[in-house]
Amino acid sequence: MIPARRLFHLLWGWLAIGLAAAFFSSLAALWLTCGGLIVLLAGYDLWALLRQPAVQVERHVAGTLALGVWSTVRLHIQHACNRAVTFAIADHYPAQVDTRGMPAHAVLPAYGWVELQYDIRPLARGEQCFAAVQLRLASRWGLWQQSRTAGAAECVKVYPNFAAVTRYALLATDNRLSLLGIRQRQRRGEGLEFHQLREYRSGDMLRQIDWKATSRLHKLTSREYQDERDQQIVFLLDCGRRMHAQDGELSHFDHALNAVLLLAYVALRQGDTVGLMGFGGRPCYMPPGKGMGTINRLLDAVYDLQAGTASPDFLQAATTLMQRLKKRSLVVLVTNLRDEDNAELLPALQLMRKRHLVLLASLQERIINDVLTEPIRHFDAALRNSATHLYLNERRKAHEAIKAYGVLSVDVEPAQLPVSLVNRYLDIKRSGWL
Repeated sequence: MIPARRLFHLLWGWLAIGLAAAFFSSLAALWLTCGGLIVLLAGYDLWALLRQPAVQVERHVAGTLALGVWSTVRLHIQHACNRAVTFAIADHYPAQVDTRGMPAHAVLPAYGWVELQYDIRPLARGEQCFAAVQLRLASRWGLWQQSRTAGAAECVKVYPNFAAVTRYALLATDNRLSLLGIRQRQRRGEGLEFHQLREYRSGDMLRQIDWKATSRLHKLTSREYQDERDQQIVFLLDCGRRMHAQDGELSHFDHALNAVLLLAYVALRQGDTVGLMGFGGRPCYMPPGKGMGTINRLLDAVYDLQAGTASPDFLQAATTLMQRLKKRSLVVLVTNLRDEDNAELLPALQLMRKRHLVLLASLQERIINDVLTEPIRHFDAALRNSATHLYLNERRKAHEAIKAYGVLSVDVEPAQLPVSLVNRYLDIKRSGWL
């Protein structure tokens, strides 16, 4: 309970009368009368505020939020008081969110309710918790303010940003995937798995013609194929300290998760099986699964997964994966490759290559490429530019050494990784390498 500004104004006025009464004794009676009146008014106003019924607050927020995406929180406030109440409200939202529209002020009508809303944007994945709502109620005559808590604490799950997955699903229904940058090369009559028989079309190759069906139907009939299904894709995700590198508002680890989600969704739509194993941080393993329900299992497995502080052990991760995966799979290793990694990385890639097809997805630091576009105006800038070229040259050599071992690779900036991975996966499917 704290005095409000209006009470201070009354007290200042009473003090002014007191100062005047010090010089004019005739004002002493007025000063005493005003003082008593202020005490009576303040006392009654305080008593009425203490007897005021409790305010009920209900918070409505989605149980799952997406990282970096604005969402709306609605607060339903009601009471059973016989008068209107002016109040200020502050929701104790999680620390790792941006907000718009909080704290707020409003008037609660007598025996009524009011609904307020504000926006939040999560800045970190995982479980984020709201505490109770803080209210500051004004008394009937505005002489006091009382702080109260209302509503229940609750937690929500912040998932990786699956907006790219949603957009893919929408565009896929309209066959407009090129808007995402995903290349769909048309293949007429070729593929790895028989799909159906259809009427012969101009341009079909002779080897596509099914002569038995042609004889039976008395018209030229061609065999149509589709990319092979029921293949297995497993993500090997680096959860080590290097993935803390920041690119924009998101870390390399969050960019990697976004790419994993998009490729997993695409692969599941293709009829393939998807699994994931994290290494270098908290142990995480999701056995390969099939069907679109697998994307929900994947989200639940990684929504609170964070990059750790340890260095990744590539060979140990590869050994563990080989023990768990017996079926030949496309292993997508997502990491931030450094030029000094070859000594540790190459043995791990060689081990996995014995049974699996390996795709190395490496994240480039955008700031490295930004340095090359800066104008060189002084000696320090020239040294920085030269050092950057040396670093990129060593990185290029590291990738060439990896390719020499028969390992496929993608080396792009974080924002380009999701679409680049999907395009590489589709190329692999069409090529029949797996």
